[in-house]
Amino acid sequence: MGHVCTDNLKVEEMSTIRSFEGFHPVSLKQEGDDQPSETDQLSMEEKDPGEDPEPRQISRQPSVTESTLYPNPYHRPFVSRKYFATRPGAIETAMEDLKGHIAETSGEKIQGFWLLTEIDHWNNEKERILLVTDKTLLICKYDFIMLSCVQLQRIPLSSIYRICLGKFVFPGMSLDKRQGEGLRIYWGSLEQQSLFSRWNPWSTEVPYATFTEHPMKYSNEKFLEICELSGFTSKLVPAIQNAHKNSTGSERGKGLMVLTEPILIETYMGLMSFIGNRNKLGYSLARGSIGF
Repeated sequence: MGHVCTDNLKVEEMSTIRSFEGFHPVSLKQEGDDQPSETDQLSMEEKDPGEDPEPRQISRQPSVTESTLYPNPYHRPFVSRKYFATRPGAIETAMEDLKGHIAETSGEKIQGFWLLTEIDHWNNEKERILLVTDKTLLICKYDFIMLSCVQLQRIPLSSIYRICLGKFVFPGMSLDKRQGEGLRIYWGSLEQQSLFSRWNPWSTEVPYATFTEHPMKYSNEKFLEICELSGFTSKLVPAIQNAHKNSTGSERGKGLMVLTEPILIETYMGLMSFIGNRNKLGYSLARGSIGF
C-alpha cells in the first residue's frame, strides 16, 4: 500500500508540472514605460474569444504631455521660485510701500506699476520697479528679500524729450553682446554728459535709462501684464505728452519724439557684465545654501 501511495504522489506531481507548460515567461516593464491605452484594452476585450489570437503590434499615439507650447510658463516652476519678486505677496508689498511713499511725498495720481529690467551703460542688468504718475517717472531699486526700497530715482515727465524703441546693437569690436529689443528714455543732453560719467560703471549722472522685459514675464498672468514692455510704453507716452501740454516756463512746447531705431550699448570688453548678467547679480535671487 505504501508503494501505491508513492506512485500516486509522483503522478500528481507530474500532472502539476504539465499544467504550467502552457505559460511563458513575461518580462516586467520598468517604471516609466508606456502603458496600454484604454482604447487598446477595449479592443482586446471586445475580440471574439473563439478566434485564435493573432500576434499584432499595438499602435500608440504620442502622449499629449510630450508636446508643449512656447512659451510654457509652467514647464519649470522651480526656476521662477528662485526670483524673490515672484514669491507670494512680494510684488504686492512693494506696490503698497511705493503707494504709501507717493501719498506722503507728492500725492500724485499713479498710472501704473511695472517690473522691468534696466540695462545700464555698461550692459549690466538690474531689476527695477517703474511707476508712472501724472507728473513723474519713478525708477525704484527694490530689495525683494528684505522687502524695502533701496533707491528711488524721480524723473519729471516734462523733461523727457525722446523715446527710442528697437533692437540692441553693439560696437563691432564688442565681446559681450545681447539679443532682443528694448526701450531707451532720454531726459538730458548727451553732449553735456561728462567723460567720467560715460566710462564710470557706477555713475548716476547718465541722462537716459534703458529697459527690457523682466525674465519672469511668463511665470504667471500677473507678471505677464506688469513685465510687458509694450504695456509700459503705451502708458508712458501719453503721460509724457500730457505733462508737456501742462508744463510751464522753459519746458513748455518742447515736445516728445518717439523713434524706432537701434539702441546702442557702447561696451567693448564687458567682463563685468559678462559675470554679473550670467549670475543674475542684478536680481533679488535665491543663491542656494552655503555650508555642509
